[in-house]
Amino acid sequence: MASSNPFASILKTLEKPGGGEFGKYYSLPALGDPRIDRLPYSIRILLESAIRNCDEFQVKAKDVEKIIDWENSSPKQVEIPFKPARVLLQDFTGVPAVVDLACMRDAMNKLGGDSNKINPLVPVDLVIDHSVQVDVARSENAVQANMDLEFQRNKERFGFLKWGSNAFHNMLVVPPGSGIVHQVNLEYLGRVVFNTEGILYPDSVVGTDSHTTMIDGLGVTGWGVGGIEAEAAMLGQPMSMVLPGVVGFKLSGKLRDGVTATDLVLTVTQMLRKHGVVGKFVEFYGEGMRELSLADRATIANMSPEYGATMGFFPVDHVTLQYLKLTGRRDETVSMIESYLRANNMFVDYSQPQVEKVYSSYLELNLEDVEPCVSGPKRPHDRVPLKEMKADWHSCLDNKVGFKGFAIPKESQSKVVEFSYHGTPAQLRHGDVVIAAITSCTNTSNPSVMLGAALVAKKACELGLEVKPWIKTSLAPGSGVVTKYLEKSGLQKYLNQLGFHIVGYGCTTCIGNSGDINESVASAISENDMVAAAVLSGNRNFEGRVHPLTRANYLASPPLVVAYALAGTVDIDFEKEPIGVGKDGKQIFFRDIWPSTEEVANVVQSSVLPAMFKATYEAITQGNPMWNQLSVPSSTLYTWDPKSTYIHDPPYFKSMTMSPPGPHGVKDAYCLLNFGDSITTDHISPAGSIHKDSPAARYLMERGVDRRDFNSYGSRRGNDEIMARGTFANIRIVNKLLKGEVGPKTLHIPSGEKLSVFDAAMRYKSEGQDTIILAGAEYGSGSSRDWAAKGPMLLGVKAVIAKSFERIHRSNLVGMGIIPLCFKPGQDAETLGLTGHERYTIDLPSSVSEIKPGQDITVVTDNGKSFTCTMRFDTEVELAYFDHGGILQYAIRNLIGGRS
Repeated sequence: MASSNPFASILKTLEKPGGGEFGKYYSLPALGDPRIDRLPYSIRILLESAIRNCDEFQVKAKDVEKIIDWENSSPKQVEIPFKPARVLLQDFTGVPAVVDLACMRDAMNKLGGDSNKINPLVPVDLVIDHSVQVDVARSENAVQANMDLEFQRNKERFGFLKWGSNAFHNMLVVPPGSGIVHQVNLEYLGRVVFNTEGILYPDSVVGTDSHTTMIDGLGVTGWGVGGIEAEAAMLGQPMSMVLPGVVGFKLSGKLRDGVTATDLVLTVTQMLRKHGVVGKFVEFYGEGMRELSLADRATIANMSPEYGATMGFFPVDHVTLQYLKLTGRRDETVSMIESYLRANNMFVDYSQPQVEKVYSSYLELNLEDVEPCVSGPKRPHDRVPLKEMKADWHSCLDNKVGFKGFAIPKESQSKVVEFSYHGTPAQLRHGDVVIAAITSCTNTSNPSVMLGAALVAKKACELGLEVKPWIKTSLAPGSGVVTKYLEKSGLQKYLNQLGFHIVGYGCTTCIGNSGDINESVASAISENDMVAAAVLSGNRNFEGRVHPLTRANYLASPPLVVAYALAGTVDIDFEKEPIGVGKDGKQIFFRDIWPSTEEVANVVQSSVLPAMFKATYEAITQGNPMWNQLSVPSSTLYTWDPKSTYIHDPPYFKSMTMSPPGPHGVKDAYCLLNFGDSITTDHISPAGSIHKDSPAARYLMERGVDRRDFNSYGSRRGNDEIMARGTFANIRIVNKLLKGEVGPKTLHIPSGEKLSVFDAAMRYKSEGQDTIILAGAEYGSGSSRDWAAKGPMLLGVKAVIAKSFERIHRSNLVGMGIIPLCFKPGQDAETLGLTGHERYTIDLPSSVSEIKPGQDITVVTDNGKSFTCTMRFDTEVELAYFDHGGILQYAIRNLIGGRS
């Protein structure tokens, strides 16, 4: 049983500067341990959480000692429990989380437990970050038109979430149309310091989107987890994590004139990818921090998944406090935050001499060395300096098909395709831009780049430049505040003039919701095998994600998105070639439309005001007429509609009993898919459009759903039938069983038939055959997506054998009872001579007590091969989940009282 907190003696009172008290807090200085002064700030937050939650049951005093001794214990990969202060759910990932909670209530009810125990035990913020399909783009009424479309398509999903907000306690639901989840978190939801029943403690958050890390720019520790882990945290389970190493990233100097925060983040991303930071924290420090605005910090923190770190952390300092005041936090709240963090040695005061902390490894960047750049054409860490872009593009056309290659024959590279656009003759070349989108939370939180883009638009309009009408342009701000400051500056009209109308407040092009491009353009691309380009200010440009017809996708700052839209091509050297011809027939160059840093700063200073944030967020929970008119039942158990194609009762608990099933091995399993490196969660579980010839489309059409109402996989995450059919349905997936053929199919080994992955998996299941997956390095990189683990489980996949896993995806596989195995260093399927045509046996002990975290296991094939893999259950808690058949089953049995 839990005991009283052994650290009660260091519970101190925090006095207010003018008398009275803010509350009590667990004082780190009161421990009197000199090791704490050397700890990175991010580790101090883990330490405080362990001390505050220490009950010698879920969190033990020996866990606290491991964290205090971080310098010695972190290299040993020790396990610690972590209880975040709150959980952040995004719309798409929030739906399956609420579905699972509803389903768990049913299971609890059937097993004789109290179903009302299934409630979040920590605050849950659920932002309906409705994903805007950019169907209506170049028009003044785009926001309302797209919102109308969203409610037509997603009324059922929104209604379900509204039911959840009433049915579950401790859950705040932010209605659709308010903004992108990460920006709402930064500007409004982030507490920095909590005061709960008189106890003060640092804000910390896990979220069901990998870009939860954006909040680290505010000095709040936060990172992405799968919906599966988030649900466990909501239900009071401590998160089991390996105590991370911390990379110290020292910043010095100041960005040069005309260089943007996006250029900085793409540079940092490349540096950290090269350094290797998977599973680590990155903590920024140094004199250069004085020169980085909070928005710039948030931009860098947001991209943590792209450089592979658990988080990129910026400790709280004066810049943080200024931002809290700017965004409308009350003066007394800011005073409490500063007082608490100073008292607990968690505040950085750059006016004082700095004592350098101890880090696991070190990097340094002089901000003056950052130059304008983009990233692409297929990965966010493939940075290209702007001055080298034209040469890099031509090498991509030449190179063999890969991350930096399209293998276009020399004689075809200068091909010009003639087509007609609304009766007007038009031309298309390789590298021509067909989508230009200012999108994604990465940049739309940053006034300097947003107003910078508007200044580029203003200069271009005044010089008479235009964007070709067939380029799909759009602007999706992260919150309503952006609209307010663009209007206040008087610059929105210039963006409108170039076609960058506001289309909505939510995820758009970055998540594959670019909508259709004009049919004549689409035909010109597909019928002539053209490599068309998209330029977006997002953070993800993986193949097939942005749009099926844009094979080249470049990440760029918002002002560069406008510049490339004006140029109409990525095949341009901005230093030497004109961007277009102005109204007087004069050639206009990039330098003619690019604003100086001072110009941007002046507009930011005069246009971004605290009142805008207050006005936007005072009204945020009031919703909008369409949301408020949604009628939902008041019952605490959900009434499932068997005809629904959006919300479906998943089968996870159908045969659940109170006794854990124990560990399962794999016997004579077939290989369902054989992959190379960098298979992303987009490959495994695409979030974008549902292809007309896919199993998911077949399912919907059989139920009378018209093709125009298919919506996206992301919007249908509450229906397991569709998501199982959408697993491995990415049209760009490459499966070695099909000898390099691109597409979502596989070989059914026994019959030799080529089938959709879903149909092959169902045939294996009907025949009583287990399946496994072979993969290369970085399996499961990209967005944290719980369906990338749930889907394979429903397809009957029992194990994944890969060279390496992305952190969250490996954890999610464990949470769904799938065994993650790693080849030994230097080995993979090819070096071992595995073709995927073998049958695989993995023998495991019948008792979980005989399995140890990270132990080696032998895999045997039916043709006599035998090789050793590392079983990637990294902690004892993960082994307990595996014993129970998954993390949700574990949580239910614990709540009923059947502890393992």
